[in-house]
Amino acid sequence: MAKHGKKFRAAAELVNSDQLYTPLAAAKLVKSLDTAKFDETVEAHFRLGIDTRKADQNIRGSISLPHGTGKTVRVAVFAEGAKADEAREAGADVVGSDELIADIQKGEINFDAAIATPNMMAKVGRIGKILGPRGLMPNPKLGTVTMDVAKMVGELKAGRVEYRADRYGICHVPLGKKSFSEQQLVENYAALYTEILRVKPSSAKGKYVKSVSISSTMGPGVKVDPAVQRDFLAE
Repeated sequence: MAKHGKKFRAAAELVNSDQLYTPLAAAKLVKSLDTAKFDETVEAHFRLGIDTRKADQNIRGSISLPHGTGKTVRVAVFAEGAKADEAREAGADVVGSDELIADIQKGEINFDAAIATPNMMAKVGRIGKILGPRGLMPNPKLGTVTMDVAKMVGELKAGRVEYRADRYGICHVPLGKKSFSEQQLVENYAALYTEILRVKPSSAKGKYVKSVSISSTMGPGVKVDPAVQRDFLAE
């Protein structure tokens, strides 16, 4: 196991590992920790009481956060004709059909998210083995297989994020950047928490949200009280 650096250890000493912080207190603490020289991503980690071996308890979806994620998202759209023009006008970074698929087969993947119109999915399926492992395959459940390409381009550019429970039942989801204000982080957290509660499987038994923590890219985790979805924001 890799050893943590001096900055991480110093930051960890400032976090009370036995305390459950309110979302606002946790956001303030994460922002105050001196852990890196770059603008780190802040992530939320939800440990859920689900059995991911059961198909009806596999949690996956996407949500547009109120303040986005602070990341510049490059969007590709698989479309032809008028829908391709619509995608370009909406700000898509890469738009195409057969030529785009050929580029991807050559290893040219210059985007962070992908959208496809339904009629393109037969062709896009040919590169599923390339896009799938990278989390880039358009998916109807996530809204990225759609005829309303302009709307989805706008949402992805504005900070739509995907959430998915891993085999341990944990969702790791970006909340924003460390440079965000506490208010922005808490409002994003509240929106995400609401969404996690909304998609609770009806077959899940016992406590659903078992634990929550937030952390920056290079920082220690700060435990958040799962009973507090959103506390009062600072002025």
